[in-house]
Amino acid sequence: MGLSEFFYHYFVEPIAMNEGYNVVNTTVYAVILGIAVILLYKFLKRLGIRVDDRFFKALIPYIFLGPLMRSMTDRGIYPRTYLTVSPGGYFVIAAFAIASLYVVWRHVGPGEKFYSIYHDFGWILVGGNLFVLLINLDKIDFRWEVLGYFIPILLAAEAFIWLLTKKSGLIRNNRLLFYTHFYDATTTFVGLQFFGYWEQHVLARKMISLLGTPAAMYVEKLMILLPIVWLLEKYSEEEDEELINFIKLAIFILGFGPGTRNLLIMLMGVGT
Repeated sequence: MGLSEFFYHYFVEPIAMNEGYNVVNTTVYAVILGIAVILLYKFLKRLGIRVDDRFFKALIPYIFLGPLMRSMTDRGIYPRTYLTVSPGGYFVIAAFAIASLYVVWRHVGPGEKFYSIYHDFGWILVGGNLFVLLINLDKIDFRWEVLGYFIPILLAAEAFIWLLTKKSGLIRNNRLLFYTHFYDATTTFVGLQFFGYWEQHVLARKMISLLGTPAAMYVEKLMILLPIVWLLEKYSEEEDEELINFIKLAIFILGFGPGTRNLLIMLMGVGT
């Protein structure tokens, strides 16, 4: 198999045929993500932008923008191309967020104004997409019964994390990450268990096959998150605190983004 055939088979074909992820592209995307996190952090440091609560709040609309645009693509409002589905779609959103950040920084610098203007500009982008969604409501068959499954299961899942925070300082100190990823796991569980969706990620598919239930998603989240946050806590005193915060921010996005996309496509009736 030549290089072009290899790339097509493992990277292009899974998107073109909607086959989900495989071991090869998952590994490559994980490496790219790791490198991107480090480079983006260095970029922020160079601009003098601190990774703190102000930055997190300013980034919220951009975090929501990704799953919104992806769900609109799945519903057929935007064309399905390599740049509108994952992972290409998230690269595009990241490019929007970084370009917006740089433009705002160029005009106001890294001071207090930066965070509010960057935040507001993000909501303008979200508002533009919501307007597009509004004028295409005829393409959407809302499925509100999803909430009848999602809400009680989410409450039970998050209650479980709340109980774990009482027993584990590690989980208590990183509870936002666990709450977010159990939200993601719940959207996957509801979609697979009650609405006939299928899991795209290779590790999750293996776990579900092994345990025989989509509830394996919760087990997978704990298996992945616990060692990662343990390592982050272990090296938090030795490493740059802002770098640790930025890595945690990336982990948060990896839970919130897919989870919100899952919830939106179910509510929009994608696949019906």
